[in-house]
Amino acid sequence: MKNRFDLIVFDWDGTLIDSIDGIVNCLQTAAKHCGCVIPESQAAKDVIGLSISNACSKLFPEADQETVTMLSVSYQQAYLSRQIGRQDLFQDVYEMLVDLKQAGYQLAVATGKTRAGLQHALQSTGTEDLFDITRCSDETASKPDPRMLHEIIQYTNVAYERTLMLGDSSHDLQMAMNAQISSIGVLCGAHPEDILQQFSPLLCLQQPAELLNIIRG
Repeated sequence: MKNRFDLIVFDWDGTLIDSIDGIVNCLQTAAKHCGCVIPESQAAKDVIGLSISNACSKLFPEADQETVTMLSVSYQQAYLSRQIGRQDLFQDVYEMLVDLKQAGYQLAVATGKTRAGLQHALQSTGTEDLFDITRCSDETASKPDPRMLHEIIQYTNVAYERTLMLGDSSHDLQMAMNAQISSIGVLCGAHPEDILQQFSPLLCLQQPAELLNIIRG
């Protein structure tokens, strides 16, 4: 894959940072706080990547809009109270991002997080300056709608065929498929390989930092 791509778009949770279990816990905490049935771990994992309002609507289908709003606020409060740092990134991810940036790749994040949630994460991990653009679900359409990818590609002025999406969930890879760009799955997050393969990724990696050797040859 050497010299095939100019822009690499990363999902955040479960792709660059080991946060899936923490998010599941926050969703379960929000459910308990709002008097809803506490979801099983895999059910919570299955909605990670969607906007928080869409995630809550899917996870709690009988909740009315007022309850969904309460769940979303409770989740945000639980998430933002968590202490995270660069050590929470998957192994060698920070070094990979620095290497790719220095090699001339444009880097972006496309996430189901809110802007407040992503800024908290970027600042806590010291990665904010490594990305050319980041897009969040409260600024545009939620995954798997491809709008955030369209906006990233337009901003960076990179051709669609020179753009790669890296993600850990079906929502990430379906978004890439909907945008008609290439994707690679990572198996350290929300969904296993058999689910990711349904969206025709170029390949699946055990860990995100494996991308560096593959993309640079």
